[in-house]
Amino acid sequence: MKNFFLFAGALLLLISCTRGGAPVVEVEGGRVQGVALERCFVYKGIPYAAPPVGELRWRAPQPVEPWDTLMLCDHFRNAAPQPAHNPADGEYGTEFFSEDAPFDEDCLQLNIWVPKTAEGKMPVALWIHGGAYCCGWSFEPEMDGEAWAERGVILVTANYRLGMLGYLSHPWLTEESGTSGNYGLMDQIAALRWVRSNIAAFGGDPERIMIFGQSAGGGSIRCMTISPEARGLFSSAAVMSAGGLGGRLAESMSQEEADRMGQRIIELGGWQSLEEMRAATPTELWDALDRYRAEVGNWMVLCPHIDGKYLVESFDQSVLSGSIADVPYLFGSVANDMSGLDAGFQPLVEARAAFSGQPVYLYKFDAPLPNDGRPCLQGAFHSSELWYVFHTLGRSWRPFGEADEALSCRMVDAWTDFAKTGCPGWQRSTIEAPYTEVLRR
Repeated sequence: MKNFFLFAGALLLLISCTRGGAPVVEVEGGRVQGVALERCFVYKGIPYAAPPVGELRWRAPQPVEPWDTLMLCDHFRNAAPQPAHNPADGEYGTEFFSEDAPFDEDCLQLNIWVPKTAEGKMPVALWIHGGAYCCGWSFEPEMDGEAWAERGVILVTANYRLGMLGYLSHPWLTEESGTSGNYGLMDQIAALRWVRSNIAAFGGDPERIMIFGQSAGGGSIRCMTISPEARGLFSSAAVMSAGGLGGRLAESMSQEEADRMGQRIIELGGWQSLEEMRAATPTELWDALDRYRAEVGNWMVLCPHIDGKYLVESFDQSVLSGSIADVPYLFGSVANDMSGLDAGFQPLVEARAAFSGQPVYLYKFDAPLPNDGRPCLQGAFHSSELWYVFHTLGRSWRPFGEADEALSCRMVDAWTDFAKTGCPGWQRSTIEAPYTEVLRR
């Protein structure tokens, strides 16, 4: 009987691949099947936690809800709720958001690109997207895993809660759960735990997981490297355009300070109870946030903070005390980055040297992007390297050329090598020999 089931499973796998599908894989919750691309298999929209809706809004992510039938993972699902983007704004709308994804609170899903042929356990990379902790999603047009899979690395991209649903603190929520506000970070760690528990079924090595992200995604990686809840779950980390030691993303607000800010936001929204807050629509919540932003004159107000559980100290404190995760690091920025996101890298190298022999590698992306004369972001602007890191130049309207293709291949090689070995292919930076790899055409 055992041999029969083995034969049946192999037959199902053969049929699924013959029909253009990816292998059927058993994961937490049930069976999933992706689709076959030219160079890899891709599984889109796999749930890694229960939908954070109703009574689960503003709570830690809960285990996935099981499903009985085969889940066909052939399309991306939902992005976290966020304001609509203007595709003709001449900035990030023009660059990355020509079309909005479907927005829904049921957004805790991830996507997996798996090489078609590989020997042994494959290294894994978990990508956390940016967007100032209030916008973006894991399947923006510049993000893709086919070039990574071609190089033998499984790429996973994950959605997480954003803005008012991802980072709102409030005394009522803190009293209810002990902490509040870091829900987006909780989601990211839940996704990492899911990958650790399930990636072997896709051929991945749970002991070789690189975490990486850019901008707020890079800030999220900083948080994961110092969070007790993520300790031991990853083998290397790449922080892109999120600063080094003493950088702009300090993650140093206390729970009490975050609660006071959230209390004022809820007052501006007029809600009188948790029940009313949980009944509000995302649009109503965002309207209250916009009123608070106008009141304080600051756009980026909701972000990770020290809550005593997921974050117990700031990134700088953790680096200076030696309590940051002891793994290889890749830090870098772009030539025309936002202020504060391109600083503090060599001081971080020096601080790490006092506690660890693990390497720190530095880079600077210095390749101004070409344009065709339309109103757009200029130079090597914040986020411009993403087209290159994921080798998705062909999805952009920009007139990229052969030199851009070569630079992109070089960068994908470096990032995937870092996932495989903890080294991107250039020399580490040290106290005695500071070094930053400059990435240009």
